[in-house]
Amino acid sequence: MNRGVSIWRRSASLTLVLLGCAASAASAQTNLPLSGIGSPSSLMSNTAGSVFRVFGALVFVIGLFLGGVWLFKNWQRLSGQRGRTPKLRVLETRSLGGRQALYLVGYEQERFLIAASPAGISLLSELPAAPEADEPAAQPIPVAPSFAQALSQVLKGK
Repeated sequence: MNRGVSIWRRSASLTLVLLGCAASAASAQTNLPLSGIGSPSSLMSNTAGSVFRVFGALVFVIGLFLGGVWLFKNWQRLSGQRGRTPKLRVLETRSLGGRQALYLVGYEQERFLIAASPAGISLLSELPAAPEADEPAAQPIPVAPSFAQALSQVLKGK
């Protein structure tokens, strides 16, 4: 929570700095002689346009930055292991209080009981291979009727 607040504060301060720079550039433009530039109202519209352009560019850059951060955090999920089941997985975890815990870890058909504590990780025992009965029984998936069949059933019902 605090980290998110600091990011927003930094982006808000960056926005104010950039708007201040745009305003100082616009005020520097107004100190120029008016010969050949046009009326003061056109000068103000040019200044407002440039401030909006700078603000739009700032929003675009911040959006690119946040998109890059999101992509960096989620790259592993996006790039890799689609359709491949992991061989190593944590089957069950039990906390023993404090910073001690027991883990049941499976690798392919093997299972291990592992203890983790601040002193380190240790193998407690190798468990027998997981029986196939532990896996949930495959239930037949009901086949939905096609659109034509569903439409004919609805029309017959009316």
